[in-house]
Amino acid sequence: MLQKWLTPLLLIGAAIGWLLGNLFGGNAWLDTAMQMARTAFLDGLKLVIGPLILFSLMSGILRLSATRDMHRMGGYTLTYFLSTTAIATCIGLFIVTSVHPWTDSPPISDPPPLAPGITLISSEDAGIGALFVGIVKQMLVNPFAALANLNILGLVTNAVIFGLAALFVLPKESPVITAIHDLTSVVYKVAGWFLMLAPIGVMGIVYNFVGAIHTTLLTQLFQFALVVVGATLLHGLIVLPGIAWWLGKISPIRLFQGIWQPLFVALTTSSSAATLPVTIRAAEEQLGVSRSTSSFVLPLGATINMDGTALFEGMAAVFLAYLFNVPLTESSIIAVFFVAMISSIGAPGIPSGSMAAMQMVMLAVGIPLEAIGLLLLIERPLDTIRTAVNVQGDLIGAVVVERLIFGEKGSTQVDG
Repeated sequence: MLQKWLTPLLLIGAAIGWLLGNLFGGNAWLDTAMQMARTAFLDGLKLVIGPLILFSLMSGILRLSATRDMHRMGGYTLTYFLSTTAIATCIGLFIVTSVHPWTDSPPISDPPPLAPGITLISSEDAGIGALFVGIVKQMLVNPFAALANLNILGLVTNAVIFGLAALFVLPKESPVITAIHDLTSVVYKVAGWFLMLAPIGVMGIVYNFVGAIHTTLLTQLFQFALVVVGATLLHGLIVLPGIAWWLGKISPIRLFQGIWQPLFVALTTSSSAATLPVTIRAAEEQLGVSRSTSSFVLPLGATINMDGTALFEGMAAVFLAYLFNVPLTESSIIAVFFVAMISSIGAPGIPSGSMAAMQMVMLAVGIPLEAIGLLLLIERPLDTIRTAVNVQGDLIGAVVVERLIFGEKGSTQVDG
């Protein structure tokens, strides 16, 4: 029920915070109350972010267990997922660093101090080799130290390493795997509780930024949203259909005739998980994908293949870094690319589910969590478009894997 009303509640909270700040800003009692609202929301996010990274990524990796029994299909599927996610992330970072009309207006704050555990070697101090050395040092750390310092690269690395180890060592029926999935659900539930504080938290954040929340900032947010939509549509209308035509031998017109129903459901629900039944039916009945392929590729894709999410997170990190005057070095951009790709694997297929993953990207390069309050104001409408692209990527993946596995004979029906 909260998800249905979250966007209007966020806007109402932002409006109340702006009004209170303009009318009663400076009142000691009100300042304290708004600080409490802001702190409860942001510290609640910090409370769950470490466990969320560890368990969500490990859970996502452990869902790949079927690849041990379906080696060839698993190999093609994972290669496709990782490749398209990397392409989407690169598109987002290239566009946001090339097209940035919001930089015509000044940032809204002074540079914040970097959080512990995220400082990387500056490109001014060393060459590209030293930059990678700095990144490796951040990645290969004790998991407890990574949790204590909220070292996002370290947490992601530990989650991947231990998740892969569990994937190869533990049997499918292992209670450890069940426990990890259950703990992931628990962490998501706790995160959902703190999400209920989002309207109040945004009210406190906007109250704190009165003077900065003005027409110029709203224009910057609108400009960013337009650039994100353009980049997402580029990936969804040009890149993915091009891959389908090249590897799946299906024309763009035939492709969109077959997938419009799941795309419509994805747009209206903003949930790749909720769209899954429609996605499977469209793949089998409209695109001619076999049951064995669709039952493997599509559920896995709804869990770990999030092209639109990775693209958005990379772009949002660069945008927020400018707004909050956070300098981004070469190593920071590399960190954004890496964390956006990896964090999208663990993003839940629910409305605004990428906000949990977005925190990982923000913390990885030193962007204050206060920035998420502004991002939430425009995130929900953008979520619908990127969810549709996520679902589209899954469907094209099923077509591509079907043809690579079964050849022309298994895919002749897809292009009529």
